[in-house]
Amino acid sequence: MRLKYFIPAVAVFVSASASFAADHKETPVVEPEAALKKLQAGNARYAGKSVSAGKSTAKARAATAQGQHPFAIIVGCADSRTSPEIIFDQNLGDLFVIRTAGNLVDDYALGSIEYAVEHLGARLVVVLGHERCGAVKAAVAGGSAPGHVGAIVKDIRPAVTAVNKSPGDVLVNSINENIYRVADKICKKASLGDKASSVRVVRAVYDLDSGKVEWLK
Repeated sequence: MRLKYFIPAVAVFVSASASFAADHKETPVVEPEAALKKLQAGNARYAGKSVSAGKSTAKARAATAQGQHPFAIIVGCADSRTSPEIIFDQNLGDLFVIRTAGNLVDDYALGSIEYAVEHLGARLVVVLGHERCGAVKAAVAGGSAPGHVGAIVKDIRPAVTAVNKSPGDVLVNSINENIYRVADKICKKASLGDKASSVRVVRAVYDLDSGKVEWLK
């Protein structure tokens, strides 16, 4: 059974120090639906063009030098082909991005999400996986992995086990199940206090071939 998109207020959020949040006293908030539409429109632009028109980085750099107001949080894979700013056609300061192999979240990632919600005004969290994910493929293959890669594979393996007997491609199913599990973990463990009811968590998977993002239910 999947959790609802909106995070329940299950924990009291402990505010960061005054100095940590000093630059974000009057933070504009973009509601989740509006943020999602911006991401969908941006991905449509990216996937529909063969050549990028580029971004006015100097202007964006000047506008964000003294503060940031990202409209969405993206929890994505560290894969070099999946940069959220590019595939959603956004600029400096638009997205608050957290990336690890397999789009996993740990305490550091959860803390980053909490900060972006509390102090930067972000209200949409997107867990973004992608097709042919190497981390998930390693978990599907089984066996052990060297070094800290083993920890990544271990955390993804429950998703593989959950869909191992399901119909369809085991890698595709495992990628999607991993996305769901990461989203569920955010819903259960992110401490967002009174902001929790206004935050939406959505799941998505990126197609490396077409450039399109599919939004999962």
